[in-house]
Amino acid sequence: MTSKVICIVLGGGQGSRLYPLTATRSKPAVPVAGKYRLVDIPISNCLHSGITRIYVLTQFNSASLNKHIKNTYHFSSFSEAFVDILAAEQTPTSGSWFQGTADAVRQSLHHLAVHEFDHVLILSGDQLYQMDFDDMLNEHIEKNADISIATIPVHANDVPGFGILKTDEDSFITQFVEKPKTDFEYLQSEVSDEMKAQGRNYLASMGIYIFNRKLLYDTLQSNNHPDFGKEIIPQSIVNHRVLSYQYEGYWTDIGTIPSFFDANLGLTDDIPQFNMFDKNYIFTRARMLPPSKVSGTHMEKAIIADGCIINADHIIRSVVGIRTRIGFDTTIENCYIMGSDNYQTLEQIAECKENNQPIMGIGDRCQIKNAIIDKNTYIGDDVCINCGDPLPNGDYPTHTVQDGIVVIKKRAVIPNGTVI
Repeated sequence: MTSKVICIVLGGGQGSRLYPLTATRSKPAVPVAGKYRLVDIPISNCLHSGITRIYVLTQFNSASLNKHIKNTYHFSSFSEAFVDILAAEQTPTSGSWFQGTADAVRQSLHHLAVHEFDHVLILSGDQLYQMDFDDMLNEHIEKNADISIATIPVHANDVPGFGILKTDEDSFITQFVEKPKTDFEYLQSEVSDEMKAQGRNYLASMGIYIFNRKLLYDTLQSNNHPDFGKEIIPQSIVNHRVLSYQYEGYWTDIGTIPSFFDANLGLTDDIPQFNMFDKNYIFTRARMLPPSKVSGTHMEKAIIADGCIINADHIIRSVVGIRTRIGFDTTIENCYIMGSDNYQTLEQIAECKENNQPIMGIGDRCQIKNAIIDKNTYIGDDVCINCGDPLPNGDYPTHTVQDGIVVIKKRAVIPNGTVI
């Protein structure tokens, strides 16, 4: 049935909650797990589900995302498969930026019209999960639904952060309340015994939708509502058959610095909740990088990507991205190091050392804890990051502090002996 589906991945807005990681790139282009991009997650879920016609909608800082899509997703010339970028554009009928999720799809409908399809799968570009969309589609068709919404059971403590859906005995949605703060006990729905045992009795929207083609066109063209979650979905529940597809696997919205940090470090667990090591691997750009080289380093719960040169003293519960250099006697604890887009030559390294300037990567005798190191940074020798008392939140020229996490900005230069 997946041949009758076309997918839209929503790139999101300015991504201000992920600043400074989104200062020069869109949310879907933010690196995860040392070698992937966020957009690889929904695209990989689609490809493993047999959905091979995918549009990615974006409008902010889209250059790196465009480059990643272009260099990654290549299909046979004899196939109808594609992954294409649709950026916000001025047309005779629309001269404005995307105003929300529904408006983004509305402005892109004319691009979809050239294809044959019965259903539209709409996904978010900033979530970490693994899902078989074929199962969701089959249930949508079997129950003759007009719209299906993927939902995940959550605990009462989490309810105020989500749009909560109440279902009937057939899993059709009867009520929707956006982020209820109090007196929401009436919104409990029927969930599995396992979820009940965990106290997860409320169904939260995951921002994953399946629309029948005609309904999507009719709905979006008959009004100007900008958002699915706030306007389109609540109104559709009144007049249409809106089905809840209940998902009980790992899922997290990594739209904030703390959630992004926790999701990446969680990958180092012995049995991570998000399992990269199975048949449903993540597709990404194929790089011709050498294997990583490690000398004299004690590593514990560490993920090391390709092309690294590591001489650190120890690396504990950390993710080290592609092409990362780490110097002698350096300690890394609870960090996500994104790596570099290129190597410095031996001549460039020698010139930096001669001028007492940091080389790309992390220098000797550094101590770095609870930090995200963005790409292409130059961290000198004897640098100490986040090793003392908790730091207050704030934004500085080379770094940002949020909830105890120090984020070193992309291309930042941290001189020798700096203490942050």
